Amino acid sequence: AAAPAPLLPLAVALRALNCLLVRTSFVPDEHWQALEVAHRMLFMILNIHNYGYLTWEWANRLRSYSYPLIFASIYKVLQLLGKDDVQLLIWVPRLAQAVLAAFADVKLYSLVQHLENSETAKCVLFCQLCSWFTWYSCTRTLTNTMETILTIFALSYYPIKGSKMGNSCKYLALVALAIVIRPTAVIPWMPLVFSHFLQEQRKADLLLRNCIPVGLVTVGTSLIIDRVFFGEWVLVQLNFLKFNVLQNLGTFYGSHPWHWYFTQGLPVILGTHLPFFIHGCVLAPKRHRIFLMAVIWTVLVYSTLSHKEFRFIYPVLPLCMVFCGYSLNHLKAWKKPAATFLLLSNLIPALYTGLVHQRGTLDVMSHIQPLCNNSEQSQAFVFIMMPCHSTPFYSHVHCPLKMRFLQCPPDLTGNESYIDEADVFYSNPLGWLNNEFYNDTLSPSHLILFNVLEQEISSFLTLRSYEKTATVFHTHVPQGRIGSHIYIYRRKTETNH
Repeated sequence: AAAPAPLLPLAVALRALNCLLVRTSFVPDEHWQALEVAHRMLFMILNIHNYGYLTWEWANRLRSYSYPLIFASIYKVLQLLGKDDVQLLIWVPRLAQAVLAAFADVKLYSLVQHLENSETAKCVLFCQLCSWFTWYSCTRTLTNTMETILTIFALSYYPIKGSKMGNSCKYLALVALAIVIRPTAVIPWMPLVFSHFLQEQRKADLLLRNCIPVGLVTVGTSLIIDRVFFGEWVLVQLNFLKFNVLQNLGTFYGSHPWHWYFTQGLPVILGTHLPFFIHGCVLAPKRHRIFLMAVIWTVLVYSTLSHKEFRFIYPVLPLCMVFCGYSLNHLKAWKKPAATFLLLSNLIPALYTGLVHQRGTLDVMSHIQPLCNNSEQSQAFVFIMMPCHSTPFYSHVHCPLKMRFLQCPPDLTGNESYIDEADVFYSNPLGWLNNEFYNDTLSPSHLILFNVLEQEISSFLTLRSYEKTATVFHTHVPQGRIGSHIYIYRRKTETNH
């Protein structure tokens, strides 16, 4: 049974609106592992502008070019149409992600409709569309977002016991693609693929006709793409798993207790869906147990790694929505009030996190963009004095402006006393600035900083005649090095007196 005809246009319209109502930053990866890389791939290889920046993960061959290639292709099309304007470079990739998210929503509906009935499918789709975390994440250019979308697509072809809609080749190809883009996608799919293998009568056929050919084609394609851009043969997925899982070097970016996903991670991303999820798990028929197993297994595996983030378990959120919808559908007389409660309780966090919380680091880019259009460009030098990768970079200015930020690559040489540039800076900001820009001619024309830093470096600002030209709101919950507002300082020169 196909989804009702108007469902897709409605989903696309809703996700496009969703995209426009998300104007905040979540994690640096949505820019630094996608758009920045794509921007550099296209505009540096074309030698149009000699600019772009790759983070340490790329220098250490931990990431595959397969995902940024999607955005580089979008940029290429815009460029051929003569429309590579900075606003389009920012919004078109996100709108493309939004359209994919809409297709995934409809696929989820069709899957449940096939397994259950239209009523349950409607409830699952409602839960999926209400989810504040899905709203917050599904239009971002994160590998986790693409992993989640591909997981839904793959599930719609997954051979579930008693269902006629399975297609081994299609679902395995989508899983393989997800693994190429983000190797951790292997985690939620382990129990699902294993379960499929156990119930499959023709095991040798499955391996020889599906698993091996699909694996060879996807890994081969990924190898070729990375060979082109790295200039050597490299299996980045292996490096990625080695770094994050075996060496557990992700702890450089913070660590959490083992129970974090159970006590905070899952409850937060589920939000007010949590009671429905628990109720749905109790109610759901036996054949859905495999979905629940995938959720529990994924959360358990991620719990063993010390570096934890909400987005890591985002790919199992749609599986949770199946149980939430199941619960909602069973509430008969209470269905309407429960649905109203879900909608209203998710609306506030969705709008707040999408429009208010942590928006300054994106808004500040619109103050830098004008530097590209005037005679100042050759003299301009923008220094971003914030925790590293706080803001996007060239993908959000699209001109070869001189820019710099504080760097923080982890040490991979085993040096015990290693301190990254950002930490050195924050231990003595004033001393660092005086040392780095000892000569007036070296000083940046523009400084971008969080308000919490202003007091400490005020003498440098006065002495070098900087004036504050803009104040940008960032967050209501400043923490540590991250302030509530961002200040832009511009250096006075003879011409602007």
